[in-house]
Amino acid sequence: MATTATFHIVMFPWFAMGHITPFLQLANKLAERGHKVSFFIPKNTQNKVNHLNLHPHLITFIPLIVPQVDGLPVGTETMSDLPVTKSPLLLQALDLTQEQVEPLVQKLKPDFIFFDFCYWITTLARRLGIISIMFAVISVVAFLSICNLKLYNYKPFEAKDQSFLSTEIDGRISFFNRVTTSLRESEALCFRSCSEMEGPNCEYLKNLYNKQVLLTGPILPESSNNPLEERWSKWLGGFEKGSVVYCAFGSECVLEKNQFQELVLGLERTGLPFLVRLKPPVGAETLEEALPEGFQERVKGRGVVHGGWVQQQQILNHPSVGCFVSHGGSSSIWESLVSSCQIIFVPQSGAQFADTKLMSEDLKVAVNVQRREEDGWFTRESLCEAVKLVMDEGSEVGKQVRENHHKWKEFLLSEGLDSSYIDNLIIKLQDILLSKA
Repeated sequence: MATTATFHIVMFPWFAMGHITPFLQLANKLAERGHKVSFFIPKNTQNKVNHLNLHPHLITFIPLIVPQVDGLPVGTETMSDLPVTKSPLLLQALDLTQEQVEPLVQKLKPDFIFFDFCYWITTLARRLGIISIMFAVISVVAFLSICNLKLYNYKPFEAKDQSFLSTEIDGRISFFNRVTTSLRESEALCFRSCSEMEGPNCEYLKNLYNKQVLLTGPILPESSNNPLEERWSKWLGGFEKGSVVYCAFGSECVLEKNQFQELVLGLERTGLPFLVRLKPPVGAETLEEALPEGFQERVKGRGVVHGGWVQQQQILNHPSVGCFVSHGGSSSIWESLVSSCQIIFVPQSGAQFADTKLMSEDLKVAVNVQRREEDGWFTRESLCEAVKLVMDEGSEVGKQVRENHHKWKEFLLSEGLDSSYIDNLIIKLQDILLSKA
């Protein structure tokens, strides 16, 4: 096959927006070069991402009905509808889609299947003569940490927080075994990362499993042509350049009420203007009822806590926003790296702990909020201190992370970087296809 030949890929991401979106961003990059993509997605979730399909003549969404499972709320399709501790129920539903997926794959006859948590895809693909590639949307070091291959000195509260990942519920495969089975049985591994950031980790994994490790590069989202919603543009426009703290923990994270209150009180304590986008905490119907007494009156005019969707990419690029307090989700990390904001992490689950340590300890582009070792609790004082550390004039830490962040931002946005990674990925996929011919 000549290097100009096109191929057909099936994409089957885990049912979570933080996985579906980067899979679709990669699909767009491949379709841009003429490759065909069939994209499995929960039926009603398709409406949420239709606008992100930039090449509908080459990227076809294939809706799946998420099977009903005992304990799974009716209508649940993605992790946005569930607390993270109930993810085993959605994983069970994912496995039950096999009877829908198998005939579809047989009919489509793709060259490759890109997947992440659906471990049984490897057996199905092998039987049908299709190449299966595990695509992890997290960093290589985070993946290694999850697989217990190269731990980043996890603290006790982090391990405890993730105990349900290694539990076999009703005799079904645990999350840990699901990931390691996918790792062993797939024909190649693919990561949303750059060799300049994680070269040694890639080599370690490649040598350990004697498998190709493919990299997509940052697969940055296309710059949005949609202007920031007027209400936020107007509000942010009332503050000085680089003075506003923006805080968001993604579409899935739900904090305990006392930790939610500590977070907003910490932002109040900074004295800086702030915009918080969070889900209502555990046990609260609305954000308003969960806010500390007197909080809204005290921060009126300089602090907003909002529960609805916002245009994060546009907010991070607004001139008034100078700091981003994030949970360290993969997409948020990449969005923050190509912004000019100072970055603060408060990781909440899974790969976020290792991803944020890569950013704060190895690359030194961010600061992690200090936590209590036994349970991971952070205080309003520790959050305020982290913000001051990066935002105060004359802060040595702030100066260092700003310089490092600027260096990586320039690198990630350098002309041709994104294209060279995708072009190289396509060449390697064609080599794999040739080797199987």
